[in-house]
Amino acid sequence: MKGLLGVKLGMTQVFDDNGFVTPVTIIQAGPCYVTQVKTTDSDGYNAVQVGFGDTKENRLTGGQKGHLGLLKSNKKHPHRRTSDGVPAVRHLREFRTKEAASYEVGQALTVEQFSEGDLVDVTGKTKGRGFAGVVKRHGFGGGIKTHGQSDRWRAPGSIGSTSGVSRVFKGKRMPGRMGGERLTAQNLQVVRIDSEKNLLAIKGSVPGVKGGLVLVREASKG
Repeated sequence: MKGLLGVKLGMTQVFDDNGFVTPVTIIQAGPCYVTQVKTTDSDGYNAVQVGFGDTKENRLTGGQKGHLGLLKSNKKHPHRRTSDGVPAVRHLREFRTKEAASYEVGQALTVEQFSEGDLVDVTGKTKGRGFAGVVKRHGFGGGIKTHGQSDRWRAPGSIGSTSGVSRVFKGKRMPGRMGGERLTAQNLQVVRIDSEKNLLAIKGSVPGVKGGLVLVREASKG
C-alpha cells in the first residue's frame, strides 16, 4: 500500500536537465501514523487507518482520544490501551489493502514510500463556486445576440418538451450549486520528492484549495 494524507500548498514549475518546464502541484504529505489496522477476522475486510495533522489533545473529543489511546487508565477504566506512539492528529482516513496485517499501530508513513516517476491518484474537495448558471456550470454556448435578445445571452433556453410529456425530465442540465464535491485526479506523475520537508511535486493540477486536505495513493489504473 502506498498512501498518504497531505495538504495542498500550491503550484509552481520545475525544470529538467534538458531545460523543459513542467507545471507541478506541491503537496506536504505526511508524516502519517497508523492509528488502526483492520483485518478480515476483526472487521470483515482489510484496511489501514492513518492519521495526519498534529493538534493539541484538548481539541479532541473523548471518543477521539480513546480511539487514539490518549486517555489514561484509572481504577474505573483499567483496560484503556496506550497510544502506541500515536500522537494527537486531526484527520483520519482509511486505505484498503491486502497487506494490512504487515502494518502496526503507531508506524510512521512518509513520502519515502513513493519514487520519482510513480503514478498516483489524488483525491480532494473541489473549490466551491456557489450558485452558477449553465454557461459556467455546464459550458453552454448561450443564446443568439441579435434580434432583440439583449438579456438572453447566458440563458439556458427551453427546458420543457411538448404537451405529450408535459414535464421536465430528471437530470436536465440547469443552473445550480457548483463545486465543493469530492473529486479524484488519476494517473498523475510524481516529479520530485523532498524527504526532509515531506514534499511531493506532482505533475499537473489537483482538486482543492490551497491548504486543503488531499489524499495521495498509488494509481489504481496506472
